[in-house]
Amino acid sequence: MPSSNVSWGIEVGSGAIKAIKLESDGTGVRVVDFAIVPHAKVLSTPDLDQSDAIRVALGALMNQFDLSGATISVSVPGHAGFARFAKLPPVEPKKVPDIVKFEAVQQIPFPLEDVEWDFQTFVSPDSPDVEVGIFAITKDRIRERLDMLADVGIVPQIVTLGPVAAYNALAYDLSFTEETAGTILLDIGTTSTDLVIAESGRVWIRTFPIGGHQFTNALVEAFKVTYPKAEKVKRETDTSKAARQIMQSMKPVFQDLVQDVQRSVGYYQSLHREAKLTRLIGLGSTFHLPGLRKFLKQQLQIDVYRMEEFKRVSVEGDRAQIFNDNVMTLATAYGCALQGLGLNAINANLMPTTVLRKAMWKSKAKWFATAAGLAVVATGAMVIRPVLDSNAVASSPKPREIDDAISALARAKSEASAAGVAGAAGTDLTAANIVSLLEDRGVYPHLANDLGLMVRAADAKSSGTARPSLRMISYKTDYLGVVDPALQPNDGGRGRSRRGEEPDPIESGSGGPAGPTIEIEIVFATPEPQVQQFYRATVGDWLDRNRDRADVPYIIVPPEIREVQFTDAKPKSAPTAPEAIVFNEGGRERPDEGSGRRFVSAGGPTRPAMQLVGEGGGPSAAMQEETSFRAANEVVESLAPIVPDAPAGYPDEARITVKYRVVVTPKATDEAEGGR
Repeated sequence: MPSSNVSWGIEVGSGAIKAIKLESDGTGVRVVDFAIVPHAKVLSTPDLDQSDAIRVALGALMNQFDLSGATISVSVPGHAGFARFAKLPPVEPKKVPDIVKFEAVQQIPFPLEDVEWDFQTFVSPDSPDVEVGIFAITKDRIRERLDMLADVGIVPQIVTLGPVAAYNALAYDLSFTEETAGTILLDIGTTSTDLVIAESGRVWIRTFPIGGHQFTNALVEAFKVTYPKAEKVKRETDTSKAARQIMQSMKPVFQDLVQDVQRSVGYYQSLHREAKLTRLIGLGSTFHLPGLRKFLKQQLQIDVYRMEEFKRVSVEGDRAQIFNDNVMTLATAYGCALQGLGLNAINANLMPTTVLRKAMWKSKAKWFATAAGLAVVATGAMVIRPVLDSNAVASSPKPREIDDAISALARAKSEASAAGVAGAAGTDLTAANIVSLLEDRGVYPHLANDLGLMVRAADAKSSGTARPSLRMISYKTDYLGVVDPALQPNDGGRGRSRRGEEPDPIESGSGGPAGPTIEIEIVFATPEPQVQQFYRATVGDWLDRNRDRADVPYIIVPPEIREVQFTDAKPKSAPTAPEAIVFNEGGRERPDEGSGRRFVSAGGPTRPAMQLVGEGGGPSAAMQEETSFRAANEVVESLAPIVPDAPAGYPDEARITVKYRVVVTPKATDEAEGGR
């Protein structure tokens, strides 16, 4: 939304500063004022200090006109920035910015952090394709232009490319729609030419280095005169007695110009073979050259027009003739002013956000000062009134009811103390318990990262199958709180408070760490043929080697407490249930709670394995159920180098279910909390 219904559009041209002030009344716009401030010399003059010349002209503009209270929009030449175009793949609208950013990296010949850029999407009614225009300028160039404007007190809210502003002017003034005939806009500037193609709701822009400067140089070489003299001769060609010789000397530049136009149009039509371009509209003072329109029409076989007047704005009074005579050079400033009013077709703003934010706060400073003053007055009123009331109360005699109430309170306290009521109430720990839920939150990113490291370790020892050697199917954690490390977790390590059973002591001793315990359960899928050996060489080996690390806030408990289950791949030719092998890595016998089956030790700690026997011989119902991990996986992916969401399973994959625990160490936790 525009911040004002009045807008100044400014173009810093090579021949002059052009500016237009527009005002919107909700139904249309009108020209409030306009300015054409010529430079002392054309900026393309050899050995001219262009920066000083521009500052002088901008200073003259500020001295003659009041720019305050209006939105200011300025343009930079097309050759100073970049305009790139590409077709987007079919994606959801919300993903378009991400795709455009990817395209910007490919299209802009500078790192994105070194440029200011914006984009606009275009949709043709006859095509499902979405095209994007990416507009950019290097931060050095935009900073140089903004510093030059700031030197004379101009702080714009909008910076756009010259060809974008010129297109916005014609799109508004000629009421372009998706049904408008294919149009070529040719804006011949002093040092370059902007070519804009508008067709079927699409826009395409190219800038090439041919302009009025090349025509002037041709006259310098042909007539052996100074650059300023040649510039004067060029402007007076139509009234000169040597018009024929002048046109003959500039003919090579005419031909170069036409070739670049043909090359640009041909490239566009190679991208859009259905495009029909029926007219060319010329802008820029170079179009005053006699014979240029006729030459372009003959060579391009297309109707050629000059922008002789604006259709939707005009100037009345003494300055009307000056305005009409300069319509071809005021189009860019006109388009800038329209963008300041929000009446633009392309909304590309290359203004750095940091500068915009600074200007916004500066403009609001006076309002902050006013608010502060009101706050002081309000505070004074709030303070003075209570003071007056307090003094009035202090001077009054104390009512007898106050003493009676104080005495009654003292008697009630005495009676409560005698009855033993005082101090009997318990402490409400609800708030403290809620706060404690945030404890150890820094542990989980490290646990997720461990998952990625396990997968990486498995990839390093893959047997060379085309599929991933290890895929994650599900991942679950359970915060158990503080568990006595001297207790055997026959009940899952949760203690009597969770299962109601008395745990047995660990045979290996009780020297482990004490602290909050987290249980992790991961289900992997693997195509590896030797599943158990593959597990021990990868995930199991990784857990053993990384039990105690300085850079993580926990210790992985010994393998005696670790549980692993292998579910073999289902044979392709047999409908029977797959065989499951479950063991504690410490080699202990334990019941499969709730199933009526038992696990018989088949090996010791060095070669742990336990064979499932009992009802059916198949896996438990809990292992047949796979928990969806998609929601949690979005968080895990941002923390650990793991694979994306698992694809559909393969019939010959085996399952590995690993359940292990970590104990959060107080020292590491403190360090992790301090580092956040």
